[in-house]
Amino acid sequence: MLVVTRKVDESLIIADNIEITVLDVSRDKVKIGVSAPKDIKIIRNELIDTQNVNKDSAASKELPKKTLEALLNYNKED
Repeated sequence: MLVVTRKVDESLIIADNIEITVLDVSRDKVKIGVSAPKDIKIIRNELIDTQNVNKDSAASKELPKKTLEALLNYNKED
């Protein structure tokens, strides 16, 4: 892993066609901008994790019995 220190409005270039710029730094967040060709896919890491969980769930042929029962009883009046 390459670790780089940058200030606001400073950037770095990846592979001659991707530019990452530091836009803002606050207490616990860094806002970055990414300029890249439209054919480069850019996705946040946590969304990849969510996609993988969804794919795993979709691949399952059956719902677990407890999950199915919970869905059937959801919002049911007593």
